[in-house]
Amino acid sequence: MRRSLQAGLLVACGLGLLHVSLLTDLCLRYVKEGMRPLLIASGAVLVLLGLASAVLDRGREDVHDRGRDDGPGGDREAVHDRGRGDGPGGDREDGLGGDREDVHDGGRGDGPGGDRGDGPGGDREDGGQEDGLGADREDGLDSDPEDGHGHGGHGHDHSAVPRVAWLLLLPALSLLFYAPPALGAYTAARQPPKAVTHTDDFDPLPRTSPLPMTLSDFTSRVQEDRGRAIEGRVVRMTGFVTPGTGGGSGGWELTRIILNCCAADAQSVKVRIHGGPALAANTWVTVTGTWHPGGTLGTSSAAVALDARTVTKVARPANGYQDALPLG
Repeated sequence: MRRSLQAGLLVACGLGLLHVSLLTDLCLRYVKEGMRPLLIASGAVLVLLGLASAVLDRGREDVHDRGRDDGPGGDREAVHDRGRGDGPGGDREDGLGGDREDVHDGGRGDGPGGDRGDGPGGDREDGGQEDGLGADREDGLDSDPEDGHGHGGHGHDHSAVPRVAWLLLLPALSLLFYAPPALGAYTAARQPPKAVTHTDDFDPLPRTSPLPMTLSDFTSRVQEDRGRAIEGRVVRMTGFVTPGTGGGSGGWELTRIILNCCAADAQSVKVRIHGGPALAANTWVTVTGTWHPGGTLGTSSAAVALDARTVTKVARPANGYQDALPLG
């Protein structure tokens, strides 16, 4: 994966988080309201990191390109020619020993070894710089680093990102174009109801009728209030439909899902509804009615159930993961 694509992936993930937390309420399907500022901050950080990475990578590419043109390996041939012509011996043709060809000629005819062309020194035009340690630099240390062997390379790039990193693109695209649905009846039907406890003394109930209540408050009043204040009172609660095992009339449960942190620790609160119409799963409704007798009220044997008087369809609340009072 190219570094530019890595930066694009960071930006896509950040935009996905900002989409579900800042521009819409989709994040409330997965986390509590209190986590929203953290999601917004995380999305902003990812976007900034992606943009900064793209800018820095672009700058490094520009520096690298200039280095290839102007760096130590610049015009080797020009430097080589200047070195031959302008070195410590002046014109290498006229350097320390004067005209090399004159030296060679003198050596051949007058040197101790006779013709130097056949001696250990040989003809300098066939030795020295052309065939010695100073051979053509294009085959030496100045090899192209991009062929995988320059700078001691091994023929492969250790900085490459594993292909599995492409899988990170899936959640980013999901958040941008198709957010997973919220938890609902499918989850609630497969877990027991949350245990509701009330450790303090119960306050007297208001005289309002119907009395708005949360499902948790109704459950604790039914099973823990020894004063039996809920008996005969008309209450109003809001939740979604979870099909029950009984089927038909009274065969469904009014449900709310509560999060402690995120969707992974979700728990459900349920109230059995008797006498209401059979509705499709996940339909949000407001129900009014009275406690359905069963067991001993004020003890754990009491049935957490309601005899429905009215069932009205309502829109899903902005935050369906709170056991909140019904609106209106």
